[in-house]
Amino acid sequence: MFGPTRKIIGVIGLGIIGRAVSANLRQKGFQVFVWNRTPRPVPNFVGSPAELAELCDFLQIFVSDDEALLETVERLSEKLGSRHIVIAHSTVAPDAMRAAAEIVERRRARFVEAPFTGSKVAAENGELVYYVGGSDAALRDARPVLEASGKQIIRIGEIGQATAIKIATNMVTAASVQAAAEALALVRALGLPSFDRLVEAMQGNASYSTTLAMKVPKMIEHNFEPHFSVKHMLKDMEIANQLGFSYNLDLGVTAAARDQLLEQMQSGHGDDDYSAVARKYLPDTHSTAQEETKAAVPDAVPPASKPTTSLDGLEEPRLKRENGDSAAGDVAGSTSPSREPKEKAQLRRGFLSQLLRRGRQLLKQPVSKEG
Repeated sequence: MFGPTRKIIGVIGLGIIGRAVSANLRQKGFQVFVWNRTPRPVPNFVGSPAELAELCDFLQIFVSDDEALLETVERLSEKLGSRHIVIAHSTVAPDAMRAAAEIVERRRARFVEAPFTGSKVAAENGELVYYVGGSDAALRDARPVLEASGKQIIRIGEIGQATAIKIATNMVTAASVQAAAEALALVRALGLPSFDRLVEAMQGNASYSTTLAMKVPKMIEHNFEPHFSVKHMLKDMEIANQLGFSYNLDLGVTAAARDQLLEQMQSGHGDDDYSAVARKYLPDTHSTAQEETKAAVPDAVPPASKPTTSLDGLEEPRLKRENGDSAAGDVAGSTSPSREPKEKAQLRRGFLSQLLRRGRQLLKQPVSKEG
């Protein structure tokens, strides 16, 4: 049984971090209830944020952006009272964090701002680092809850200031990973046989960091399993650039990092790890080889006696996708010894296009005779 000193925790948002934090809380002996916008088959899942507030004393919020944070605290507010402490972990604009605090405090509940650094592995191991803001009393009471999933708690100051620190650190993180992707591209373009020497050199360089130690090998392997996604880092860089504009700051490096993340987002890679910015510079040679094999052995043209079968809208779009992928890789990886000369690839694509056009002509002939 939980006595009066043992509080019940509610977790809102069951993404990569929210799931890991919930697991750590349970391992440390806390009773945990959860809610997520999309229902999940997990223990103690409740029907709404308001129901969570009825059950729990501490409410940890892991949602992605300003709008989601403000909507969540509004839905909580009808059930909030003096016994509650709301802990907001979202990386949002400082003004949005202050607005969320005002909503909570109007209900006589207390508010702690606690964005964090550390991604999937750190969250699973209970090694997040929290940047916190709020009153002394609220931070003191929230500390055991944060310690269940964190290895360090850094007091920053007033509400909104911890979020500013989080945005600033993510600016450095995004820029360093973008720079590493470009460095890998340059090494490849200059014809070095592998990236081993670059990695060794970086390990002895003052610029080397925990982030680069984790991300560079994954970038080389073309492994973009999400630990912190493109869409979330893009959101943070957009906040940083908006703040820079508001204060008349020229944030050129941050703007460049945002643009590369946006390119990945527009290419359908928003859920990949943000290190996927390397995809532009380091094409997946395994996938490229598979596509070239498919292109070298085109699908057989169906017999003309089956007029209901058409190549229109089928093989032609597939060829365009293959050509588009190849073109993207040609720019970044044209010096790779494993790639064919561009002229040869273009000739092959031209031959395939002629073959497909001839196939459509053969299919259309029986139709015109019967018509």
